[in-house]
Amino acid sequence: MLVGIDLGTTNSAVALWKDGVPQLVPNALGRELTPSAVSLAKGGQSWVGEAAVDRMATHPADTVTSFKRMMGTASTVTLAGTTLTPEDLSAMVLRSLADDVEAATGERPTEAVITVPAYFNERQRRATRRAGEIAGLEVKRLINEPTAAALAFGLADKGDREPFLVFDLGGGTFDVSIVEMFDGIVEVRASAGDNRLGGDDFDAVLARMVEPQLLGHAALEGVSVTRRDALMKLAAERTRRALSTSEKAEFVLTIDGKSAGTMVTTEAFEEAAAGLVRKLRDPVIRALRDCHIDVKSLSDIVLVGGATRMPVVRKALTRMFGRFPNSTVHPDHAVALGAAIQAGLLSGGEGLEEIRITDVAPFTLGVNTATRDAHGVFHDDIFAPIIERNTPVPVSRMERFFTLGDNQRQVTFAIYQGEARDVKKNVKLGELTVPVPPRPAGEVQVDVRFTYDTSGLLDVDVAVPATGLTRNMVIVDEDDRRSQKDIAESRKRLEKLKVHPREEADNVAMLARAERAYEGFTGHVRDVIGHALTQFQGALETQDPRLIADARDALGQLLDEIDAQSPL
Repeated sequence: MLVGIDLGTTNSAVALWKDGVPQLVPNALGRELTPSAVSLAKGGQSWVGEAAVDRMATHPADTVTSFKRMMGTASTVTLAGTTLTPEDLSAMVLRSLADDVEAATGERPTEAVITVPAYFNERQRRATRRAGEIAGLEVKRLINEPTAAALAFGLADKGDREPFLVFDLGGGTFDVSIVEMFDGIVEVRASAGDNRLGGDDFDAVLARMVEPQLLGHAALEGVSVTRRDALMKLAAERTRRALSTSEKAEFVLTIDGKSAGTMVTTEAFEEAAAGLVRKLRDPVIRALRDCHIDVKSLSDIVLVGGATRMPVVRKALTRMFGRFPNSTVHPDHAVALGAAIQAGLLSGGEGLEEIRITDVAPFTLGVNTATRDAHGVFHDDIFAPIIERNTPVPVSRMERFFTLGDNQRQVTFAIYQGEARDVKKNVKLGELTVPVPPRPAGEVQVDVRFTYDTSGLLDVDVAVPATGLTRNMVIVDEDDRRSQKDIAESRKRLEKLKVHPREEADNVAMLARAERAYEGFTGHVRDVIGHALTQFQGALETQDPRLIADARDALGQLLDEIDAQSPL
């Protein structure tokens, strides 16, 4: 059985594609959301979900939440003497969700589509795959959370939709994606985000705001710092939720029958959280800039994630976009429902035959290089992008490099994912060395081609034209259990992408047509054709399919207009 899972920072959910629609599966308590919380006891007993949250008040040292923020790091947590990785903790939540599916359907799920923040890097995605495998699930696909939400929103009527923005603010992460739907294609135009921004941060602001008023209270006397902080966190989350529907709420701590509390107003909370609200702007601006879309061109602003219920967030969005956001999708359910739709697509689910999804590379992929400054000094470890972030995938790009030293005998390219100019701040994915003939600096050319697909497979080709020597490396999720046959088939598909756009049939035909037209006219018309031809050739050099298609269409339309004026 293949299921869709939203593995969230605060809550998780599981859904199935059944009878032509995505359906959420309730847990043992009859609830559709399961808190992403784990608690252990000395004897080895464990609790997941609501039971773990309840234990946080009494056993804070043996209970943990928000471990999704640690995914892809070397961090560990020790609960009741047992050391656990973020993958272990996530696997416990995934197993609990699988138990719920088995209880509801009588069948144990063996495969899953799991959602991840669009801005998760390769290490974080690998960690999520490992968590699924530890839980006994074959992870068939990782799908970006805003893409999943867009599926749930866009497939409600399966109609075409102009570009819309999915604003996904969850408990621990923030994602923005710009999506378009046409002819059964769900196309992600751009994604951006912040993996360290979410409802947890607003809770922390709330707790810091009231802490001075509560610390001296008699109810807190003799309470350990660990327990006090755990209670403050729980109370802050309750208060934040209450402020979503009221102008004021009481922040209350109850310890051993004693209570300490203070009133919090929405106005005071908004003032305290102003810094976090400002941080919401940058990913939105980056996503719009990357796909060259103006705010006014967006057809909708779709809210996803429980933290979008906060009035402070909705007010900020209304000011930012000059309109009220769309809250028709359930903020807590949309991602899981979208994951179930993706599961249905993979399994050939009824009613999904005509749907296709296209996505983008969430981070830039490139290599380390060195550059010489005006004084002749070399600066190493400079990032040279090859596939820019938000490039539609699958994609193939080639860049040319040259040797830096006289009689250099080899060139080593380290492969990175990230946005920083200093490669040490990015994520290293691999390394490839190629021998070169010993010649004066700058005389030996080395071509590096990256070819990247939707499953995360990166094919790297390094070629030395002077010798005809090539080297190849396939960078695949180190925990990907695909067979060598599957990988070979994926690489075969990628080979088709390695043809330069100048050599593709449609583009060759358009160049030939334009060149014939240029030869057939003189004067002003020839100048116009020449200018349009130059624009098209420039688009071809970008290797960007969207820019190439737009330039080809523009050139074709111009030639059609000129042909229509022919005297014959």
